[in-house]
Amino acid sequence: MHGNLLGPEPTLLPSDPSVEEALDAGQDPAVVAAAHPAASAPWAALAERALDAGENVAGYAFARTGYHRGLDALRRNGWKGFGPVPWAHRPNQGFLRALGALSRAAEAIGEQDEAIRCRDFLADSDPAAPAALGLA
Repeated sequence: MHGNLLGPEPTLLPSDPSVEEALDAGQDPAVVAAAHPAASAPWAALAERALDAGENVAGYAFARTGYHRGLDALRRNGWKGFGPVPWAHRPNQGFLRALGALSRAAEAIGEQDEAIRCRDFLADSDPAAPAALGLA
């Protein structure tokens, strides 16, 4: 009758074993993204790879794609634009990794306001996520 007085319940995205297995097996994330374009994890992997190679604009584009695909998935699963998105729940990690990569990429191309917004959103989603991504 009273509901959760502490805020919304955590959003837990459904698992997609075909995406997880392909990435775990070392399949090229570009192949996985082409086969599963709605999944955030392969876009996050592409973003991280591009950023690590110094390809900041490509990293930004991949991260933004993964971020928006993740927002779509979160909304389909009851997220109302706020509330916990736990890092410990593996299916959430694709979105959170894309968000972290978007922060890194925005900073790399001089978009400081966006970099800060993304870091704040990441920490608001799960305070453990920035440290898990090496952004703490």
